[in-house]
Amino acid sequence: MVVPRKEIDGSASVPAFYGKELRFKREEAGLTLQQAVKGSFYGASYLSEIERGHRRMPLDLARHMDGLLRTDGFFARRCEDVRNARANQYAPYFADAVEMEAHARDVEEWCPMLLPGVLQLEPYIREIIQVFSPTDDEAVIQQRVTARRARAWAIEDADGPVSWVIFHESVLRQSIVGDQVMAEQLAHVAAVARRRRYIPQILPANTGAHPFMMGSTFLMSFGDAPPIMYTEGMYSGQIIDDPGIVTKYQQAYNRLRAAALPPEVSLRMIESAAEDYGTGTHARRAERVRLAEEQLQHGP
Repeated sequence: MVVPRKEIDGSASVPAFYGKELRFKREEAGLTLQQAVKGSFYGASYLSEIERGHRRMPLDLARHMDGLLRTDGFFARRCEDVRNARANQYAPYFADAVEMEAHARDVEEWCPMLLPGVLQLEPYIREIIQVFSPTDDEAVIQQRVTARRARAWAIEDADGPVSWVIFHESVLRQSIVGDQVMAEQLAHVAAVARRRRYIPQILPANTGAHPFMMGSTFLMSFGDAPPIMYTEGMYSGQIIDDPGIVTKYQQAYNRLRAAALPPEVSLRMIESAAEDYGTGTHARRAERVRLAEEQLQHGP
C-alpha cells in the first residue's frame, strides 16, 4: 500500500510557498531528494523539511539548488525574504527574541520542564501546543509547528550561534509523548550535540535548591552589542537588556552550570535515555515503580 504524501499549502506562509516552489522545480527536473542534495553538505531529510516550510534554506544550499535546477538565482535571492517572514510566525512577545537569536554569537539556555524549542521535533511540538492551546485548529497548529521547526537553523547552520543548554533531569525521565517518539526525540538531541554546535548539560534531579527555579530562560551575547536575556512563562515572555540585571542573570547561570553534570556525562545520559525508551526499558521500569507504590499503599 502506497501512503499518499502530504501536500504543501503554499498559502500558509512565505516559507511554505518557498518550499512548495522548490519541490515543484525539483520534481519538474525529475530529481529525487537524494539526487538533489548530491554534491552539497546536506541530507535528503534536511531538504525535505525545507520543502515543507519547516526549515530555513541556508544560502549555500540555495545556490546549489539554483545551479542544479537552473533557476537563475531565484532561491538564493529569496532566502532573506523567507528569514524575514518568520518574524511574523511567533507570539508577539517572542518575535524580537527570535530575531536577536539570528544575530547572536552565543546562546545559553535553561529549560526546567521541556526540551529547548530549537531541538523539538514535530510530534513533541504538537503535544505541547495541544496541551497549552487545546482549542487551536489544525491550521494554526501546523503553522506553529512550522515556525518552531524553522528555528532549527540556529543549531544546524555553520553560521549559527554556539549554544549551551542546561535542562533538568526530569525532562529525560517524564515522557510527554509515546516512548518510541521520545526515543527518536532524544536521539535527535544527542546527534545535534555530537556535532559540537549545541552543548547540553543535565541538572540532576537530586540537586536541591539551585538558581533559576523558575520558567525557561536564555541569554544571548553578540559581537557588536551588549548581551540580553529573555525569560518566558506559559503565555508571556520578556526581554531584559538592563546591563546590571543581565550581569546578575549571567552570574546565576554560571552557578547553575557549575551544579550541572559535565557535557560528556550529560550526553551519555541523553543517549542512554533514548535507548531505554526505544527498547521498552523505560516502560518496564515505570511499571515496576507503579506496582511497588501500589504495594506500599495497600500492603501485601
